[in-house]
Amino acid sequence: MVKLQLPNRGLEDRIPSHAELEVLEKEEADSRPKWDNKAQYMLTCVGFCVGLGNVWRFPYLCQSHGGGAFMIPFLILLILEGIPLLHLEFAIGQRLRKGSVGVWSSIHPTLKGVGIAAMCVSFLVGLYYNTIIAWVMWYFFNSFQEPLPWSSCPLNDNRTDYIEECAKSSPVDYFWYRETLNISTSIEDSGSIQWWLLLCLTCAWGVLYVCTIRGIETTGKAVYITSTLPYLVLTIFLIRGLTLKGSTNGIVYLFTPNVTELANPVTWLDAGAQVFYSFSLAFGGLISFSSYNSVHNNCEKDALIISVINGFTSIYAATVIYSIIGFRATERYDDCFDKNILTLMNAFDLPEGNVTQDNFEQMQQLCNMTDPLTFASLKFETCNLENFLNDGVEGTGLAFIVFTEAITKMPVSPLWSILFFIMLFCLGLSSMFGNMEGVLVPLQDLKIIPPKVPKELVTGLICAGSYLIAFIFVLKSGNYWLALFDSFAGSIPLLIIAFFEMFSVVYIYGIDRFNKDIEFMVGHKPNIFWQITWRVISPLIMLVIFFFYFVVKVREELLYSVWDPSYAEFPKTEKVEYPDWVYVIIVILAGVPSLSIPTFAIYKAIRNCCQKKNDHTGLMISTSETSVNGNIKY
Repeated sequence: MVKLQLPNRGLEDRIPSHAELEVLEKEEADSRPKWDNKAQYMLTCVGFCVGLGNVWRFPYLCQSHGGGAFMIPFLILLILEGIPLLHLEFAIGQRLRKGSVGVWSSIHPTLKGVGIAAMCVSFLVGLYYNTIIAWVMWYFFNSFQEPLPWSSCPLNDNRTDYIEECAKSSPVDYFWYRETLNISTSIEDSGSIQWWLLLCLTCAWGVLYVCTIRGIETTGKAVYITSTLPYLVLTIFLIRGLTLKGSTNGIVYLFTPNVTELANPVTWLDAGAQVFYSFSLAFGGLISFSSYNSVHNNCEKDALIISVINGFTSIYAATVIYSIIGFRATERYDDCFDKNILTLMNAFDLPEGNVTQDNFEQMQQLCNMTDPLTFASLKFETCNLENFLNDGVEGTGLAFIVFTEAITKMPVSPLWSILFFIMLFCLGLSSMFGNMEGVLVPLQDLKIIPPKVPKELVTGLICAGSYLIAFIFVLKSGNYWLALFDSFAGSIPLLIIAFFEMFSVVYIYGIDRFNKDIEFMVGHKPNIFWQITWRVISPLIMLVIFFFYFVVKVREELLYSVWDPSYAEFPKTEKVEYPDWVYVIIVILAGVPSLSIPTFAIYKAIRNCCQKKNDHTGLMISTSETSVNGNIKY
């Protein structure tokens, strides 16, 4: 076992002993918030960990990397990377009873930058995450219509034909890009604020403020709904999905393994990144949540339970999503075949019902023999079910285009639309509780805001400030900005923060001390699995992911997808290079949180060095100063 530990003077003075910890817990009983019960704490952590990524990114990764084969690296890395880091965050938060800034500055003053970095990432991610909730609310409000507004194209001004942009694309595309986003053709063309999205954004931040107004005292009540309702809705969708034609095609396609994908390094890289992000690690929220627990809470058991729930949710959600995608693909396959059948029937004046999917090829051959010239002039579409199933999309495309299209084909479609967007709203809101905690508690630890300021006012100021900055996402170019934030604000910085967290606990705080802390808290020492993963395997995996991610991104040309009706291949989105000034934004989003760790460490080292010189000078002056009776003053 690796037993290297770096020198750490003054640690004993910065952290309470085990005996003092129990006394401290009793003293803080009235002044510090605490969970009403264990279920409230577990639901809050589940709500924070299980977010929109479980529903719309994991299914896409499965489909992209060999279906069932992707489960193998995902589960392996969940065990070797996700669970150890989750347990570590729970344990260190519970032991030191502070937020992310307080925990890392207690371990060593130069590590305060780790907490500041986590706070910055929580703030940046929260900015755009709540905008997605605003989009969800817009679709939710529009779901109370029959038929749904994205089920057909609107007519042009002359009311003689459909609007050209919609006719060229599809009703769901048009409603998303034009009616909802009113999107521009470039990130440089900001346009004006879209008032309907601004109203939804106001509602989203207002709801979040009400739910987080007093920290865990209010969020703890909300999670009983926000963390449980998505599972109920997913189950309803699964039952409904399995009754739809072609749903099993999607599920079979999702889980059919392509084992050759296991030899692809990108499959393992994506699996590691998905495990990492789906646990909401390194945001600081989980450390804060665990700090409100009893000293003797079994944090090891909590980590295992939440990990199992998280992994299960990802697979369960993928099954539900692909049952609906299977139905959508089958519908598109049938529509494609119906067009071909109609083309053949009209050309050869065949009786209705004579041509079916089963005998289509035989009828083609017969017609070709009857009149080869006429048959040769016909244009048939290529109808391939696997191609329709393979039409994979992730993120907002899955939620606001693919799923909404499938919903329009269901009976009583407004009901299913309402349920779907309620589920997304709950998933997003419960994740935002953790992001807010990851900003609020570090600000208190940094003592930027005086303790006398009411918590309601502090929360209100954070929400109001975030709301004003988020105006950038409700401009015509807002979707391009959101994609930029999503790509860089929560990627590299989280990997760096997580690595420093594990390194700090194992090699600066000391793994032997940490083992004794866990034995004191849960009643037994961590077993060999925890020892190996904390000391070697998990940090190594994070370094490998960081290295490969960095190599891929450096070699990759930075492009973004533009919706442009004048594009030659429209309705496909056009891949366009970012303007040069965007690279400054990328440095701010990814660089500022990451660089705050070494920057603060260097600042602290220089400050300590200067203080030692001043202390030494002061000591020399004091030793040379004589008293009135001629004795030397010391």
